[in-house]
Amino acid sequence: MMKLPFASLILAAALSAPFTAIAGDWPDRPVHFIVPFPAGGSTDVAARVVGDYLSHALGQQVVVENKSGANGNIGIEYVAKSSPDGYTILIGTDAVSSNPHVYKMDVDPLKDLLPVVELSRQPIALAANPSLGVTTLSELTKLVKQQPGMGFATGSGAGSPQAMLGLWYAKLAGIKLEQVPYRGGGQAINDLVAGHIKLGSLGTTPLVPYNKNGGLILLAQSTATRSPALPNVPTFQEAGIDGLVMDQRIGMFVPAGTPAAIASRLNAEVNTALRDEKVRKFFTDQAQEPTGGTVEQYTHQVREDSEKYRRLVKELDVKVE
Repeated sequence: MMKLPFASLILAAALSAPFTAIAGDWPDRPVHFIVPFPAGGSTDVAARVVGDYLSHALGQQVVVENKSGANGNIGIEYVAKSSPDGYTILIGTDAVSSNPHVYKMDVDPLKDLLPVVELSRQPIALAANPSLGVTTLSELTKLVKQQPGMGFATGSGAGSPQAMLGLWYAKLAGIKLEQVPYRGGGQAINDLVAGHIKLGSLGTTPLVPYNKNGGLILLAQSTATRSPALPNVPTFQEAGIDGLVMDQRIGMFVPAGTPAAIASRLNAEVNTALRDEKVRKFFTDQAQEPTGGTVEQYTHQVREDSEKYRRLVKELDVKVE
C-alpha cells in the first residue's frame, strides 16, 4: 500500500527536475519579447525600453519581435502556446482582457497566460486633424451631430480599448461614430496626420510630439487626471463626459506553467527597471506612467479589467463584422 505514493513522489520529482534546472540556469540564451502590434506604437516602445534594460540586467540579449494581426490575437496565441521556459514573453495590452469577449480565440488568455507585472498605464486620447475644424470635444460633438457616422481611426481592431473608448464617448454624447481599424498605432497616426482620416482614438505615446508641434489636436484624454506629458489636454470628465475613465495598460505575460522562479525573477528585474530614473523619464515623456507591482496585483488587475470589458462589450453592443 505504501509503494504507490512513493512511486508517485519519484515520478513527480522526475517530471519537475527539468523545469527546476531550467529555472536555475535561466537565462542561458536570448529572451524573446513578443509584441502583438506593429513597431512604432505604445506597446512596442515600452517593450524596447524595458527590453534594453533587461538585456544588461539578465546578461542575455532581449530580442523584440512584432507579431501583429487580429487585434493582437496572433501574438497573444503565439505566446500562450509557447514552451513555458521563460524565453518567449508577451508584452501585451488590455487586449488580453478584452479580446476573449469579442473574438473566438484558440486559447483562453486568463488561463493560458500568467501575468507577471504591469509595465505602465497611459491615457487613450481622441485626436483630430486640424483640418476637421474643431479644437474642443464639445465642438466635435456638435459637428458629429450634424454629420453622423464620422469615422475614427484606432491602432487595433474591434473590441480594443481604443475602439471601445470612441464608442463609449459616442454613446454618452448621443452621437454616432464608426470605427476604422488599423493594424497598428503608427499606421493610424500616419493617416491621421496626413488627413486621410480626420479623427482617431489612440494610445498617447506616439501622439505626444504631434500635440507639441500642432500636427494634431488632442481633444480629450481618458485617465481620471491629466498626464504630465499632456498638461494642455483635458480629461473626458473635464470636457463634460461624466463617467468616462479608461486606462490603457501594458504588461508582461508568460505562458502558464512557467516556473515560479522565472516569473519572480522577471517581476523583480522589471520593478528595478521601472525605478531607474532614465527608464522612468522615458516612460513619462511618452505619456506613460511606469507602474510595476507584484504578480498577484497584476493578476487581480487583469481579471478586474476582463470583467470591465465584458460589461462594456455588452453595453456598447461590440461585434466583429
